[in-house]
Amino acid sequence: MSGDNRMTRVNELFKRELGLLCEEKGIATVAGGFATITAVRVTPDLKQADVSVSIFGGKEAREELMRLLVQHRKTLQAELARRVTIKRTPVLRFHDDHTPEQADRVLQILDELGMPPDTPDEK
Repeated sequence: MSGDNRMTRVNELFKRELGLLCEEKGIATVAGGFATITAVRVTPDLKQADVSVSIFGGKEAREELMRLLVQHRKTLQAELARRVTIKRTPVLRFHDDHTPEQADRVLQILDELGMPPDTPDEK
């Protein structure tokens, strides 16, 4: 159980630090879009980290932001190694997180059906 707690803390630490780094380096924003680190899942052996990124903006902004993240991956890893004291710094793998778009679509459908999203169950 304590291993789960440790990995949760590691994931949250990497998420926070990576988000700050992206802002500081100007990677989080481009004309017409911005990126938010939504989750980080570090493998238990600390070799890899899957980074979920939610990107708001048009298709070009999405592509540009993902390109920038991949392009600056090694720099981000090196800076994480300086900021976070850990046995090894994992290799970052970026993934586009579509969860906010899917949530917006569900809310849109509910709105079209005339159903408020926060209707309590009636008994």
